[in-house]
Amino acid sequence: MGLLDVQGVGIAFGGLKAVQDFRLDLPKGALQGLIGPNGAGKTTLFNLLTGVYPPDTGTVKLGDRVLNGLKPHQIAQAGLARTFQNIRLFGDLTVLDNVKIACWSRGWTTTLDALLRTPRFRAEENAITTRSMELLQIFELDKRADESARFLPYGGQRRLEMARALALDPKVLLLDEPAAGMNPQEKVALRNLIRDVRDRFGLTVLLIEHDMGLVMEICERITVLDHGVVIASGTPIEIQKNPAVIEAYLGASPVADASPGAH
Repeated sequence: MGLLDVQGVGIAFGGLKAVQDFRLDLPKGALQGLIGPNGAGKTTLFNLLTGVYPPDTGTVKLGDRVLNGLKPHQIAQAGLARTFQNIRLFGDLTVLDNVKIACWSRGWTTTLDALLRTPRFRAEENAITTRSMELLQIFELDKRADESARFLPYGGQRRLEMARALALDPKVLLLDEPAAGMNPQEKVALRNLIRDVRDRFGLTVLLIEHDMGLVMEICERITVLDHGVVIASGTPIEIQKNPAVIEAYLGASPVADASPGAH
């Protein structure tokens, strides 16, 4: 059993089966991709894993803990964090405060400590500020810590969302289209960053991405969804050569600029 063990997960909306009998055994330290054409169910699956939708069938386990029935914030506290296809930052807060909020969600002091500004609260506040700045430095955002998050360029906002997710100290990180809206130079930097973050923090990463070059280069294994059903799973080379995958959406040249649309 892997660190993230998903068995038979499915959900239907109004009789339409969005995800069917999804299974995944994600070992610790893995960097795996999840791809598929329009309407494949990729983001729906992320919503199932993170408690946004309760699955109709199946179980989701993180280590020895069953996540079914937990609320999204409880699942995040258990060690499963995510970014979003549509960026969801607190735009009017500073870059630093966006990360500090995530750190505070794992804090140990009480509301009374905060009201009274106790030594314990001040010590935690200092520790959180230090930790947040360390994360911003990794993502090259430390020099913009005091700016409003909405003033960051699009690529910077994507990196900030990743930094905020890491502030939750997750075991597994789900990245939903982290390269969306990035220029080619930013995508190259992102490839290196994802690998570095995985290795530095000992993370397990599941990645949804439409940039096939990025997926094929950094992912060790890839799972392919089509109409909510897994049609293939294997190494990048195996996926490129799989007839079912080619038929689903990659076309005659699987690594060419395939650009499936929204989920």
